[in-house]
Amino acid sequence: MDATAQAPADMPLAAADAALTAADIVDLPAERLDRLMGWDLAYGVSLVADWLTRNARTKDMPSERIATLCDKLLVLGLPLDRYGSSTEVLDAEHDSVSRLWVRGRGVTTRTYVRTQDDDSGYRLSPFYEAAWTGRAVEMRLADTEVTRFGIVAELKAEGFTHYLCVPIPLMNGGHGWVTFATKQAGGFAVPEMAALSRLLPAIAMLIDLRSTWLSLDKLLRTYVGDEPHRAILRGNTKRGQVSTIRSAILFADMRDSIGHTADLGAVEAVAVFNALFDCLVPPIEGRRGEVLKYMGDGLLAIFRDGADGDAADRALAAGQDALEALRARNLLHPGEAPIEAGVALHYGEAAYGNVGSGLRLDFTVIGKDVGLTSRIANLNRPLDQPVLMSGEFARRLHGPATHVGAFAVRGFKEPIDVFRPEPPEPLQRGADAA
Repeated sequence: MDATAQAPADMPLAAADAALTAADIVDLPAERLDRLMGWDLAYGVSLVADWLTRNARTKDMPSERIATLCDKLLVLGLPLDRYGSSTEVLDAEHDSVSRLWVRGRGVTTRTYVRTQDDDSGYRLSPFYEAAWTGRAVEMRLADTEVTRFGIVAELKAEGFTHYLCVPIPLMNGGHGWVTFATKQAGGFAVPEMAALSRLLPAIAMLIDLRSTWLSLDKLLRTYVGDEPHRAILRGNTKRGQVSTIRSAILFADMRDSIGHTADLGAVEAVAVFNALFDCLVPPIEGRRGEVLKYMGDGLLAIFRDGADGDAADRALAAGQDALEALRARNLLHPGEAPIEAGVALHYGEAAYGNVGSGLRLDFTVIGKDVGLTSRIANLNRPLDQPVLMSGEFARRLHGPATHVGAFAVRGFKEPIDVFRPEPPEPLQRGADAA
């Protein structure tokens, strides 16, 4: 028999093959894996691998694809009871995303929040050992101490007998993993481990493609904002391309940022700005606003109109909530100089344009209405008003606004009418209280 020929399905394994570990099997060439499986199983596995590669570029949800893959493996007779995939992601808030299929339960997705100092959970996992050794981690759970990894006790409690964790190196230098587990008495047999290993190249390709796309999507959104990131992914990458949208425009910046940070080191100054944005951004996003641009000690955001034309109301509420968050933050840090900000509001066109030269472009926000919003922001401090708005914005509010005056601003020929929000009515007391 030729050394690379496949053995019949019922031919017993040689003693050396029967003693192979999962880490050994994962590294075997395809021809050897096919021989370990036998003809029938190898053919079925090849069909599943072909399905994976043919569907690599489809846009179905990863969870649906995982469920279908596991169903196909069960049809082949593989005793799979648990399948997981996990990848590190380049994201400001999350370290990794994992999807877990358990027979009878379907697929669940979990994202892991980035922590600055504590990675003890990761270091106590099979993922850590697999990533840093580059070898599959195999646990015959009947012979595995619960202290080996944090997950061992859970796997034993649920009746699993055999667990495999295989590292998947990603193109971007990050780490990915695939896990398989069974409740079958005795665990996975060698032909079954060979079948799973034969599928790993196709699975790894899908994980890498998905991880690359997810990282690209998240990084663009993190660094250029939601609307610009969608435009870039649509191909709006040529210098001079411009798109516009009518919306409520919010400009917020820190008061006396130079004086506040002049005596601070770079790390401390960045911490001050991050504290500012931690108060400004959540109310904006909570009111369906989109931060388009961070500009040193300030930011620019837009609020698209909803069906009831409530963009101005949401923008005003977000600005007021942000200032209230700053006041609350300052009360919690009495030993620090208070962080103060002003908010300017306008309604008009925000234009996004690619500007720059050569290979370095910036997807920036431009236009007369954006400029007017920033000019109104320059009036916050001299008028001692934390929130100011244009007449165009005030007319779109469903509540009242008070005219502050008409002011000359740089770059505009005519004075600009400026308004402030109407303060809430004081609570009634005594006999008049309802």
